[in-house]
Formats: sequence, structure tokens, C-alpha cells
Amino acid sequence: MKPSESTSAARGELPGEIVKLGWLSLCLDVASEMSYPLVPLFLASVLNAPGIALGMIEGSAEALLAVMTAVAARHSDRIRRRVPFIRWGYGIAAVSKPLMALVGSWPTALGLRMLDRAGKGLRSAARDALIADLAGPARRGAAFGFHRTMDTAGALLGVLLALAILQVLPGHYRTVFALTAIPGAIAVALALRIRDVPRVPDARGARALPLAALPASLWRVNAVLWVFALGNSSDAFLLLRARDVASDAKVVWAYALMNLAYALTAFPAGRWSDRIGRQRLMVAGWSLYALLYLAFAWLEQLSIWPLFALYGVHLGLTQGVARAWISDHAPAELRATALGLYQLGLGATLLAASALAGWLWDAFDHRAPFLLGALCAVAALALLPSCSTRRA
Repeated sequence: MKPSESTSAARGELPGEIVKLGWLSLCLDVASEMSYPLVPLFLASVLNAPGIALGMIEGSAEALLAVMTAVAARHSDRIRRRVPFIRWGYGIAAVSKPLMALVGSWPTALGLRMLDRAGKGLRSAARDALIADLAGPARRGAAFGFHRTMDTAGALLGVLLALAILQVLPGHYRTVFALTAIPGAIAVALALRIRDVPRVPDARGARALPLAALPASLWRVNAVLWVFALGNSSDAFLLLRARDVASDAKVVWAYALMNLAYALTAFPAGRWSDRIGRQRLMVAGWSLYALLYLAFAWLEQLSIWPLFALYGVHLGLTQGVARAWISDHAPAELRATALGLYQLGLGATLLAASALAGWLWDAFDHRAPFLLGALCAVAALALLPSCSTRRA
């Protein structure tokens, strides 16, 4: 059965190129999530990295991601092409992941993590702009939701593969990292099949549009998203917090459960946002986040299983919807640029959030980063009424 046939019931009328991008993301995320939940455990137990090092690794990597995304996005709009950025981005990320098997110190891990994020920066805004262009405003939430579902299904498969390997070879983190080369190679092969959508040049062209052409409503949406991100430190801290009360195996299983909940929620959430509006989904997702981060602060009295499952629901309610929300407010000629600027601000706030979380983790206790996250979610909720519901 062809992928387009096997997913036709779920995707409805989504264009075939969006479905191809979904399968591509699924394969690369198998490679990504085979390693990602193990990296903080590997750094802490094998390389003896302190909490502040983990915060700086994740924060610096996300900052580079933001800069690369903004630069690549602007260039994508200028040359009116998406696919070269998608192919190079997926290729670089696929190469960087298995090299983690050779790491002997946390600064080297930082370098590889930044290489991986550079690849993501090249591809992300161009890919999201291609999805938004193809879907149109009426199906944009569904398109991004479908992509998040496929991406997260790959993450779930990756986590399950890592668990299976560790069941046979306990503690062999480097083996898992090396095996990410296989799904990474498949992802590269799939990336070569993606084709650009022909664009009809207009008299004005993207080059004539300055950043000042971005509407004020887009900046208001960005501001609220960035306020939330100030408390949304790396998910690596969730894994380390869970490790306070559970074994490595249980932590990885909980992470798998989170991805399952995310995958099951993202597509219907995107479709709901097409019908009832993006902001209502953000209210639900951020309210849930605030409650969950308060719960993680007092994890000793709670089970990790429902918390990680509900955290996956939060991701499903917000991640694809946020991309659709940004796309709604962006002119078509500057859509990749708008998505790139969003990522640039997001990277800056995530750098601050992760570094601050690492400092709070070391200087105070393991509750402090989660209390900060809950506070920022409440602040973002208070600012949501300032955003219009304009759809581009």
C-alpha cells in the first residue's frame, strides 16, 4: 500500500506534497527520538555534565536554530524556493545524530547538537511555508496538525526502538546513537523526492517587500508566544525531573507515552482550530501547561504517567496551531520570513529559559524551573486578548 493510500482517510483533502513532507518528518524523527531522550541521561551519568551545562547545550543549540531559521527563511522568500533548504536541512541533521556515539565530553556534545539544530534551521521555515502555501487558510490548521502527527509518530517509534535496544543492551547509549544512521539515511532519500511548487512571479516580487510590510497583528501574536516561551525550558528538564522518582527505563517509557498523546491530539486539534479559531486552542493548551508544571514541581507525590500523557496533549493543542496562527497573519510573499522571525525570537527566549532553568536547578532546587514555567504560561494567557483573529 502506498503512503498516500494508507493515510488518505486521515488526511482528507490535504495535498499530496504535504503528505510526503509528513512521511519525511516521520523518518527523521525516528532517528531524532532514538537519541534525544537518552542525551540528558548520557550527559549526566556518562559524561558527568552539570545542570548548567545541560541548560547551555540546549539553549545554545536552540539559539543557533533560531538564527539559522531566520536567515534561511528570508533567503527562501527572496529566491522563491523552498525545497533546497528542506533537502540540505534534513541531510545535515541526519549526518549529525550518529556522530553522538563518538562523543567523549559535553563540549563535543554541544557541537554536534548545534550542527543538528543548524540543519533544522535550514529546513524548518521553508518547509512550514510550503505547507502553509499548499494548504490555504481554510485547511492550514489541519495541514500543520497532520504534519505534527506524522512527526510525533516518528518520535514515538524512535523512543520505542531505543527502549528495545536498551532492553537487550542496557546502558549502551552509544549503540543507540550509532543506529540512528539507518532512519536518517531513509529520510535523506525521501527528501530528494520533494518538489517545489511552481510560483508565478509578480511585478512586485518578494524582494520589494521590506520587513515593515509585516502587519502589527503578527508582532502581537509573536510577542505572546515569546512570553510563554520564556518559561518553556528544554524538555530535557522534564526527563531529569522524572528521573528523580523513576528509573531510566520508566523515564523513556513516559516520554514515549507523551509522544503517543501528542500524535493522537495534533491532527484533530489543528482541524478544530480551523473551525473555532487558533486562540481557543492556545488557551486550552497553555492552561493545561501551567497546571502540569505546577504538578511537576511536586512530582514526589504524583505519578509520572498521567503527567507525561497530559503534557503530550498540551503539545498537540499548541505546536501545530502556533505555526498556523503565525501563517494566518503573514503576507504570502513573506510567509517564510515571518515563520523565521518567530523562530528567531523563540530561540532567544528558549536560550534564556534553558540557561535560567539550569541555574535554578543547580542553585535552588528541582522545583524552581517548573514554577517559573507555570508563571510565564499564566502571563501569556493574560496577554492573549490583545491578539486579533485576522486570517491571511
